Amino acid sequence: MADIRIKGRMVNAIRITLETNDHDAIRQQLAPKLQAAFPPGTLVVIESTVEQELIALIQLLISMDVQPMAVTEGLLADQARAIQFPVLPPDRQLQEIKATKEQVIEVKPEVVKSEAGTEEVKAAPVIAHVTSYHDEILRTGQCIVQHHGDIIISAGINSGSEVIASGNIHVYGSARGRVIAGAGGNTAARIFCHALEAELISIAGTYCVADDIPPHVVKKPVHIYLNDQLELVFETLEF
Repeated sequence: MADIRIKGRMVNAIRITLETNDHDAIRQQLAPKLQAAFPPGTLVVIESTVEQELIALIQLLISMDVQPMAVTEGLLADQARAIQFPVLPPDRQLQEIKATKEQVIEVKPEVVKSEAGTEEVKAAPVIAHVTSYHDEILRTGQCIVQHHGDIIISAGINSGSEVIASGNIHVYGSARGRVIAGAGGNTAARIFCHALEAELISIAGTYCVADDIPPHVVKKPVHIYLNDQLELVFETLEF
């Protein structure tokens, strides 16, 4: 029996692009966004358009309950290599577009009465779930991201495009790009499409590239989910 086995696994990480080296400004602007959308310990790839002191920046991000894992090739690369910190090649540039429509479900704040008898709102509304609807083909170089729920695309997605959701993804057409559901670790997320021709499929970090997609489901209506062993399961849909 082999002592080492390699399994495909996509790391869920966010990319933070910095245009300032003022740590007070970074904390003030970044901390609320992290707390609102990402759990503690989220992995972070760092990108900067200005010179930074990398070690101090890493310590700053750790203090905000995220875990720096790498920098992108660029201004910080030499410092990273000097301390044996990972350097990643730059991603292909995608244009993030807004979905045609969004349905937002909020948890209403608790209303309590003060001693004087007046009503007071105890907390601000919290977004519980968002469904993004997109009525056009997602073109090459475009992406749609939904951190709080599901994405439903009533047309197809072209090769070189990307769909990322924390929840489920439905593509009522050909899925030719990168389809990433369960972003953030939601293992219950599922993917549905009318014709599977994707470059990459991923649910909660477990992924499959085009060459490894089972041949019998290619160009077919497919339902994709994770089994109890966190392996991708591809099931054809009958209409």
